Amino acid sequence: MAMTDAPPRYKKILLKMSGEVLMGDQPFGIDVNTISRMAEDIADVVKTGVELSLVIGGGNIFRGVSLAGHGMERASADYMGMLATVMNALALQGALEKIGVYTRVQSAIPMDAVCEPYIRRRALRHLEKGRVVIFAAGLGAPFFTTDTPAALRSAEMGCDALFKGTSVDGVYTADPKKDPNAKRYDQLSYQDVLAQDLRVMDASAIALMRDNQIPIVVFSIRERGNFLKVLRGEGTYTTIT
Repeated sequence: MAMTDAPPRYKKILLKMSGEVLMGDQPFGIDVNTISRMAEDIADVVKTGVELSLVIGGGNIFRGVSLAGHGMERASADYMGMLATVMNALALQGALEKIGVYTRVQSAIPMDAVCEPYIRRRALRHLEKGRVVIFAAGLGAPFFTTDTPAALRSAEMGCDALFKGTSVDGVYTADPKKDPNAKRYDQLSYQDVLAQDLRVMDASAIALMRDNQIPIVVFSIRERGNFLKVLRGEGTYTTIT
């Protein structure tokens, strides 16, 4: 579908991305071309006047759950994963500011030498001024994935929607990469996701979105320009309400 100049459907959103998206075609780490393209997509959205915040996972660098499964103490492994999200946040901040998008990183684990501590009122003020705010280090506590802080921050910021950028263009009945017969949903309820265990996000994150009546939009972020297209109600995606 061709891009139109339709206005964005939401005024304030949070974008949740997995760290794996930043790898591009690499098996590990951050691909410079991929993160530059992500920055351009984000810049396109910011130019429309949308207030945008982000949460990025750290799985491209370190997965706490995976290492905990191999014998490392879970809390320590999770803290290491949180630090990986800070690295990704700083990398994306650099890519965004290189193309003129003012950005602030706020960490749930205080580290004043590299970024701001998470302060809700300061984050809201940054958004009002048109800055992108990247929330890093999860909740600052172990035993949570980055889904829960994404849901919590979207509620705290008063977001109109949470956009989840993935490698597939929505929510399917099964993994479309493994099952060619998997069917994509256009629309789902929070209860559908929980009852069918569709694993869009953690159950706690889905429940938080349901309680605050914040829709979740699941789309593919790997295609250049798709973020803005979906924000305008175009393209292919799944909406959870």
